Amino acid sequence: MDRLSGLDASFLYLETPSLHMHVAMATIFDPSTVPGGYSFDRLKERIAERLPLAPVFGRRLVEVPFRLAHPVWTDDPTFDLDYHVRLAAVPRPGGLKQFADLAGDIVGRPLDRSKPLWEMWVVEGLAGGRIGFITKMHHCTVDGVSGAELLSILFDLEPEPAPRAVPEPATDGAARLPSPVELTTQALVSAALRPFEIARDAISTGRRVLDVRRLRQLAESRPDVHKAALPLSAPRTSFNVAITWRRSVALAAIGLDDVKRLKNAEGTTVNDVVLAVCTGALRRFLLDGDELPDRPLVAVVPVSVRPEGEMAGTNKVSSMFVNLPTNLADPLARLRAIQLGTRGAKEEHHALGARTLLDWAEHASPAVFASAARLYSRMRLADRHRPIANLVISNVPGPDFPLYLAGAQLVAGFPLGPIMDGMGMNVTIMSYRGVLYWGIVACPETVPRAWQLAADIPLALDELLEAAGLEPATYQSDEALDAARAGGAERA
Repeated sequence: MDRLSGLDASFLYLETPSLHMHVAMATIFDPSTVPGGYSFDRLKERIAERLPLAPVFGRRLVEVPFRLAHPVWTDDPTFDLDYHVRLAAVPRPGGLKQFADLAGDIVGRPLDRSKPLWEMWVVEGLAGGRIGFITKMHHCTVDGVSGAELLSILFDLEPEPAPRAVPEPATDGAARLPSPVELTTQALVSAALRPFEIARDAISTGRRVLDVRRLRQLAESRPDVHKAALPLSAPRTSFNVAITWRRSVALAAIGLDDVKRLKNAEGTTVNDVVLAVCTGALRRFLLDGDELPDRPLVAVVPVSVRPEGEMAGTNKVSSMFVNLPTNLADPLARLRAIQLGTRGAKEEHHALGARTLLDWAEHASPAVFASAARLYSRMRLADRHRPIANLVISNVPGPDFPLYLAGAQLVAGFPLGPIMDGMGMNVTIMSYRGVLYWGIVACPETVPRAWQLAADIPLALDELLEAAGLEPATYQSDEALDAARAGGAERA
């Protein structure tokens, strides 16, 4: 048995009928590189061959009696690959919009907790004979970085790789689920140590909070640093309300070289430019909806705290709160404000400690946490207080070399993150071979114009490049992404 960490378990407790705590990836492949030609059965065989390389794919959850402790992972004795790997198709013309609609439908459905918490959908019918591949894994299993690492076991660096060594299966008997007595005994032993751990963490956190307070006081006298944004300081927008179970997906792409040109010209970071592009797109989006606040938006920006070299398969993530100055009309002024704001957010995050959130999550009471989450969702309490933040923005680095799945070359990969009550929009970005792919997940009842925001992303980049005196964006999407760029051209 392997007990979930407190942070992993919190993603389970947060889940409600309208809040689905899984992450996903919508990818597009070119099957023309497959030796011998593509077939679903052959692709499924490759997946079956690789899954033993990551035992997480064969694990399922088991709840502790009376919820005395966090659930445990155990090998699933009834694992069925046919349940997890499925075939789907999109209607004509098989463009990016039809692919995103299917992804939204898949993302909008919760995972079955009685089985390993993942699904893979092979999608046929895309334009140009391309193949889609949509993966969905529960957030209690992976974060953005570890999720990308887990998917890498399926990918190769060439169409015809040498066979990989697969570990021998365990020979100590068939997999079985732990008994209630085993689970309860282990939970009681863990509970006996909890008072000492809480006291230790309280002392440590108190010291770190004082450090953060000193930093914020120092920032008052330092013009080169902005204070980090605070939770519950965000202005309300149309997407900061309670959500339903439905999900919509919109997709976009911009060139990484164009972002780097701007980064080099203005002396910022790639992440600062990405946040500035998102800020510019959100400003256009809010102006079109006649709802632009007179104060900056606030974004939750996940930060990986995974030690270098540590194996994937669990969450090691913290968060920063960053101001997005959508209230500023000057694109470069927005970029400079973000540069200073992220610097302050990083200093405060470092002072608070990367592991503070992980440590306190260990003490969450399963029964109380889960009941509170359901009550919050059922009573639509997100409509009754100032938003904790406006949205989540996550930037995940990806490879700059081609990847292959069963011989098919990866063309594009769009990461898709979860949304929640009060934050009905998630923007996640991943780089691959010189392109930044943007996945926007929203609740369609609260954000009916998600594709407008996607179309505004390349326009926001062009606006920044022009303001910096640089040439327009040089990246030209391939035919699979023309729909998104055409929408932006219409809005220009």
